[in-house]
Amino acid sequence: MATLSVSHLSKHFRIYKKEAGLAGSIRSFFKRTYETSKAVDDISFSIEQGELVGFIGPNGAGKTTTLKCLSGLIYPTSGEINVLGYTPFDRNHEYLRSISLVMGQKSQLWWDLPAMESYLLYKEMYDIPEMHFKKTLDELVTLLDLKEILHVQVRKLSLGQRMKCELVAQLLHSPKILFLDEPTIGLDIVMQQKIRSFVREYNKKYNATIILTSHYMDDVKELCKRIIIINHGRILYDGSLDAVVSKHTQLKKISIIFEKPTTQDELEKRGKILSFDGINATLEVNKDKVAAVTGYILSQYSVIDLTIEEPQIEEIISGIFSSSKV
Repeated sequence: MATLSVSHLSKHFRIYKKEAGLAGSIRSFFKRTYETSKAVDDISFSIEQGELVGFIGPNGAGKTTTLKCLSGLIYPTSGEINVLGYTPFDRNHEYLRSISLVMGQKSQLWWDLPAMESYLLYKEMYDIPEMHFKKTLDELVTLLDLKEILHVQVRKLSLGQRMKCELVAQLLHSPKILFLDEPTIGLDIVMQQKIRSFVREYNKKYNATIILTSHYMDDVKELCKRIIIINHGRILYDGSLDAVVSKHTQLKKISIIFEKPTTQDELEKRGKILSFDGINATLEVNKDKVAAVTGYILSQYSVIDLTIEEPQIEEIISGIFSSSKV
């Protein structure tokens, strides 16, 4: 049995639409107009213990709504959810002790107190035994290198330091399932890498099941073997990241630096010219013709440098969103 399973989950919101201006306000007293927004629209998937799954999609795709349904924060309109044998929106105490939801844009720490004060509060809230609390806290503080800032007011910490402290607060009770909603949002490159390293180590050390949403594709590439792509509330793809990249990388880019100025007449016959200035050229070529094209270029021209590039994963995912097909 899967650790987490979702069957035909839907979450619809009734949205009030008001016309602009005083006249619109007056009319709304007598007749209100509503429309239904399908934030999540009949999705199904399952996740096994220890999996680290990327849950990706553009703004408004339904990612956060899905995580809120899985964590029991909101009721679904229809469908079934089973997590660790529990129905999330029953808000069973044992279930809540087994999960954690980390939202990069929401703070769980007391702003004017040191993080350590919040940790002691969480210890009592989750009824964590003293020895377990100390052991877990020491491990997390070491993994995230937080020893020097535990007793500093949260409002005096940098964004990256606060995010790491937030992670500790949500992991003190050793959850079996971790929902990470944009954990690296707003962080610089160095801090993003540190958070990724921590998530990877936590997943391996505790065999925790993790669902990660992120707009940073580096998060997904470095952490997730499996991805679920969602758009307009519906799942477009559920499977291997490598498989979807392989399927959608039919074209490759060949970048050339010529030793002396040349014309583009012959190059146009070999592929689509993306850029050309006489010395530098970039061609887009079908992947099964790359060897023949590069061989021709190297035999016919004096070349200083030639590189072959795969499309960026951001371009691939963006194309999937645009076409709504995988």
